[in-house]
Amino acid sequence: MNIMLISNSSLSVFLISQLCVGVIGNTSLFILYIYTFFFKPHFKKLIDLFFMHLTIANVMTIIFTLVPDIVATFDVPNFLDDVGCKVVQCTYRIFRGLSISTTCILSTFQAVTVTPSNSQWVWLKHKLSTWTFSFLLCSWLINLAIYGYMVEMVIAKTNSTKVGHGYTHAYCQNRNFGNKNSGSFLSIIFMHDLLYVTIMIWTSLYMVILLYRHRKRAQYLRSTSLSSQQSPELRATHSILLLVSCFVILYWLNNFITLYGFYAQTKIPRLEAMNAFWATCYPTICPFLIMKNNKLILHFTSSFSALRMTCFQRARHG
Repeated sequence: MNIMLISNSSLSVFLISQLCVGVIGNTSLFILYIYTFFFKPHFKKLIDLFFMHLTIANVMTIIFTLVPDIVATFDVPNFLDDVGCKVVQCTYRIFRGLSISTTCILSTFQAVTVTPSNSQWVWLKHKLSTWTFSFLLCSWLINLAIYGYMVEMVIAKTNSTKVGHGYTHAYCQNRNFGNKNSGSFLSIIFMHDLLYVTIMIWTSLYMVILLYRHRKRAQYLRSTSLSSQQSPELRATHSILLLVSCFVILYWLNNFITLYGFYAQTKIPRLEAMNAFWATCYPTICPFLIMKNNKLILHFTSSFSALRMTCFQRARHG
């Protein structure tokens, strides 16, 4: 009992820490973009709107994933009823899907942006503003259509011990638990996610090839301006490549644990809580990867470094 209590306490601290870091990071980045739009309009770009959308999806994913598991670590019984399970699980799935689709759109957007002027795909640049918003709207409609179906499939957990195939949560489970056909909806979700992941990998490989060619050309020309300074497009490309790489790794890890938990005959509550941690790793680290190459933050840090150097020189000569 003491070991279980210590484990629950450690797990609750772990999940609460991730909740705080993820919400604060994404909220800070969202406020930074709001500040940019209103007070630094010369820094704003079209792609920033999609970063803002991604931060909102990330915050909602983190909250609706971690809060029930955090409550469960404190052994609170019957925290969610049928309606609560439907709301929490559907909201989590919709915004998780939006996080995936937005990352995919960002990857595609940046791949088109850095396309050379002599490429056969250069005509897509003129369609970016129109098509990207259309794809974003379609991703909302697709996710609402797919995960809206989950409303009828999720119910509150009927008892604490579950044996058989099916989805189970600290407070929720799928209605057809133990049914041989209970994995059909899971297959639809994975096919939907796999489409976006495939597009992300394809566009990322395309950008990696372009970055490799750019570096080879810079080395050939021996140009310090090309080798020492990165254009905003290259900085954005590096950020999105980092996002996609982290997403793909964490996505497959999360899906592996999900599949194991779904098909395991005996369910492990602790495994579900750890899976919640992996499911929110990408939304948590995402804003910090974006901040790394944010133009406004780079401007502030460079100005601060210059000011610090000036003060140091004055103090030295004074």
